[in-house]
Amino acid sequence: MSTDAGDKSAELTIAQADNLPGLLGLEWSEAVHGRVRGRMTVARRHMAPNGFLHAASVIALADSACGYGCVVSLPDGASGFTTIELKSNFLGTAREGAGVACEASLVHAGRATQVWDAVVTAEATGKTIALFRCTQMVLYPKA
Repeated sequence: MSTDAGDKSAELTIAQADNLPGLLGLEWSEAVHGRVRGRMTVARRHMAPNGFLHAASVIALADSACGYGCVVSLPDGASGFTTIELKSNFLGTAREGAGVACEASLVHAGRATQVWDAVVTAEATGKTIALFRCTQMVLYPKA
């Protein structure tokens, strides 16, 4: 858990309770400007019918980490963001009961866009499960 006074991880975990990240059991240990760390314990709800971790569950973890990173890293005057592009490469998987971790990092922090990278790993082995990149359009109130 981060000791940074600007860490918003606890607030984000509480706020997501009735939304997809909360329903998937995503947990956040750090959410500061430019970086978010989180995890989930793989449960049946995360699985594909073939018994492996569903790709959409991995994307939900990575995209949520990047989205929360964008929220805590918005430029002054911005009111929010929306995802305009994402890409993921899957390199491995996990089984039910395994822990999966994610670390998202800010690559580009512009006035109009942010680009985030995330790495999803198996906690038991440290092996990379997925590489993820997304571009966020920063939104501003209408004048």
